[in-house]
Amino acid sequence: VGDELERLATSIGHALRASDLVILTGGLGPTEDDLSRHAIAAALDVELEQNADATKQITDFFARRQWRMSDANLRQGLVPRGSSVIFNPLGTAPGILFESVGKLLVAFPGVPGEMKVMFEASVAPRLKKSGRAMASDCLKTFGIDESRLGEVLSDMMSRERNPLVGTTASGAIISVRVVASGASQEEAEGLLEADLVEIGRRIGEPVFARGEAALQDAVGGLLEKTGRTVATAESCTGGLLAKRLTDVPGSSEYFKRGFVTYSDESKIDELHVPCELIAKHGAVSEQVAVAMAEGCRLRGKSDYGVGITGIAGPGGGNPPDKPVGLVFVALSQAGGCDVHRYLLGDHLTRAGIRDRTAKRALNVLRLDLLRFSKT
Repeated sequence: VGDELERLATSIGHALRASDLVILTGGLGPTEDDLSRHAIAAALDVELEQNADATKQITDFFARRQWRMSDANLRQGLVPRGSSVIFNPLGTAPGILFESVGKLLVAFPGVPGEMKVMFEASVAPRLKKSGRAMASDCLKTFGIDESRLGEVLSDMMSRERNPLVGTTASGAIISVRVVASGASQEEAEGLLEADLVEIGRRIGEPVFARGEAALQDAVGGLLEKTGRTVATAESCTGGLLAKRLTDVPGSSEYFKRGFVTYSDESKIDELHVPCELIAKHGAVSEQVAVAMAEGCRLRGKSDYGVGITGIAGPGGGNPPDKPVGLVFVALSQAGGCDVHRYLLGDHLTRAGIRDRTAKRALNVLRLDLLRFSKT
């Protein structure tokens, strides 16, 4: 809902009439366009008042950090009459809680980290006492498209079914979310676990994590488990693969070295890619990707070498042979080198092509590690 007082108040009123629980996020800041507290007061037909607990939370926040507090921050201590405040341990905006005749309205700051902590402390315990238990989790997948997932899980995705199963896609990662309900927490969690196991069995290798872990977390876990090490050589991704691998705590145990060899000269100087190879096949080629992967593995003294070269755009393509979005990912190890060719499409932005390429490279490494771990 937009930052318009009348529209926001009307939406809150409709939600309260239709639902037992209404949750708002955002609009609790110190600026003039932060209208949630005013809209709640208008929907409830009450006045705003300066709440002593909220004001203390705000002043204590600034005092602990020895920061100067603006007079505008005191606006965050205004709450609708009859409401209580929800403590915010991470920010300046207290939450608002209003309860009356079986209705519960809560408002949180829009910052996700703050909202999640406050929700777990103030709302989740109330829901657990409501007489119906809920449990939810998700499986994250890469390398299978959403339509194929729909076919594999079609009988489990009925809206009349418990648990509810649905998919969401973001940046080529598809999450399968499962929400189960039961008369007890144990029943809900039992239904959830059974579905997650069955979904994992049906999908197989494309599942890389349960919960909110990223693709690099899964790869890092496998590298740590198998004791293998990796070095990277990147052209079009500009170090993005190395960045993601080293985002994982403890990555110094398995990440040996990263090369960003963007120019032809750097590929020759740093990785010993033969200049004749580039002259014959071009920097964006299967042959150069292999040479980059093998060069970084040998220079990095690692078990794996990953080489990436491609055309991230928006210019630089040469259709039909080398269009924007053409990428090669090579994976080198002592037993040989595999190379993968991807046409990611010019519909993606430059950032999108780089993001998908890094994810493809992570997944190539993940799948080989899975096979290695089973030997």
